[in-house]
Amino acid sequence: MTEFWTNGAGLPQAFVRRARRAEAAGFDGITIVDSQNLSGDCYIALAMAAAATTTIKLGTGVTNPFTRHPAVTAGAIATVQAVSEGRAHLGIGRGDSALAHLGYAPAAPRTLADYLRKLQSYLAGDAVPFDEAGDLAKLRLANQPTSSRIGWIRPGRYPKVTVDVTATGPKVIAIGATHGDMVSFAVGADPTRVRWGIDTARTARAAAGLDPDALALSAYVNVVVHDDPGTARRLGEGGLSLFARFSAMHGTAVGPSTAAEKRTFEDIHAAYDMTVHSRSHTPQAAILTDEFAREFGIFGRPAYCVERLRELMALGITRFVVVGPSRDADRAEIERAEERFATEVMPALRA
Repeated sequence: MTEFWTNGAGLPQAFVRRARRAEAAGFDGITIVDSQNLSGDCYIALAMAAAATTTIKLGTGVTNPFTRHPAVTAGAIATVQAVSEGRAHLGIGRGDSALAHLGYAPAAPRTLADYLRKLQSYLAGDAVPFDEAGDLAKLRLANQPTSSRIGWIRPGRYPKVTVDVTATGPKVIAIGATHGDMVSFAVGADPTRVRWGIDTARTARAAAGLDPDALALSAYVNVVVHDDPGTARRLGEGGLSLFARFSAMHGTAVGPSTAAEKRTFEDIHAAYDMTVHSRSHTPQAAILTDEFAREFGIFGRPAYCVERLRELMALGITRFVVVGPSRDADRAEIERAEERFATEVMPALRA
């Protein structure tokens, strides 16, 4: 069955309230950003939400391979897995705002790949060799560990946490397909682009000698329900400009696109102001056009949103992380749009 997830940010208390509302509304899961300068700690929020909910899945959306050692990330999400009794989910990518607010660009693909290998071993309860740069020997202890393992993880007590790699470009899609349990495409809602992402993932997985059909396929999609598509687009412009920028992270558009789309991706990159990340009424949001929004996102009446999402489900997407109205949009409009998605779009797709 296809899953529908929402997302959150902010202090843990606010995330707990949002997780409760999402569970009551029928969402299958909820993610929280991991961006230490812009939001409260994601693992504290997830643990608190685990104690306040009973069925909804809880995940990072997304963490990165820079701000925490892989053992720390594994230990944190495995703790959430334990306190939630198996509802934890680890979303990870190269990093964006979390790194930008420390003065760094996203981690290199090879760094992500190495991190994922270690992370998967930790989560499985396996030993991970020490880094060559380690200097424990200089303490001259009588005895010392010879490798790294999270000793309290007991494989089989709870399912291993799903490692979900969020990806836009072909290199990271391939890394996610070979080192992750799930790939979440951040390429927009255009079926041509999503199909390209799926083909890229399956090809890479087969080349690694792995079963392409065993890889779970997910997508982040910008969706706002409103009877007026223009109003819907304006409500969602913060998230739309954020996710569109990923397709031109270093200035050159990746993935299949028309000439007009390519120009928009690259213009958003050139205009992007990270100090107003994910917000409305920004230089990057001003680049957006109704035509681009129709192609990259899903904005409009419930029946239209259902039709567009069904197209992606037919390609093999089994989970959607719905990126809705920008958090600084009108509060009443946010609530109406989110309620309509939960009451008019999700039930139609599950029928």
